[in-house]
Amino acid sequence: MTTEGEESMAGPVEIDAGLDPATVSWDAAGLVAGVVQDVADGRVLMVGWLDAEALAATLDTGEVHFHSRSRGHLWRKGESSGNVLALQSLALDCDGDALLLGVRPAGPTCHRQTRSCFDADVARAAGAAQGFAWLESLWSTIAERAADRTEGSYTVRLLDGGVDLAGRKVAEEATEVILAAKNDEAAEASGSDRTATQALLAGEAGDLLYHALVLLAERGLQPRAVIDVLRGRHGRPARG
Repeated sequence: MTTEGEESMAGPVEIDAGLDPATVSWDAAGLVAGVVQDVADGRVLMVGWLDAEALAATLDTGEVHFHSRSRGHLWRKGESSGNVLALQSLALDCDGDALLLGVRPAGPTCHRQTRSCFDADVARAAGAAQGFAWLESLWSTIAERAADRTEGSYTVRLLDGGVDLAGRKVAEEATEVILAAKNDEAAEASGSDRTATQALLAGEAGDLLYHALVLLAERGLQPRAVIDVLRGRHGRPARG
């Protein structure tokens, strides 16, 4: 598997027909509240403050920007963590003093590594965030390769091979994951040092994820469709 560069999937966003920045009721400090909502299921993720500069930057880049009241300057959500908010929609409330930003989050929104700033700390019981947000960067690169067919790219070679080649690689990597897991199980049972077997398992699982994403790209299926399926299944009662 080859590692290719990172690209952002966001882009400029058109202002909704009913939203004119001139109609925003900025407060005395030149700010307006921004309520951030996940477009996938309506979950409120956070509330921040925008000034005219932050609103302009959000619309220009397609990634949500805020005005930091504590630092007194513009900041892009996720600029250090990578957990950016890709803007999908924007609306002004009836009084003009609050914005509703519909987004697709790239990872945990809260600095506590919870999905929402309104989630309790117990939401972290399973441990710290796992870094899934980086998969957005990987997918972005795969999608770019699918669009421009970069010469010499391993990803492009897989895509050009169609379902047969990409699918065969998924099957091969799935087998490698199972074998690596069995090796790690054997090391655990014998009390051996598992550093090598754990590293091998991580590497093979990484190859499987990458090739699965390439297969989705070959079929023109967005990973968000898979995420939507998983979200829809989450919390369902187990079948008897």
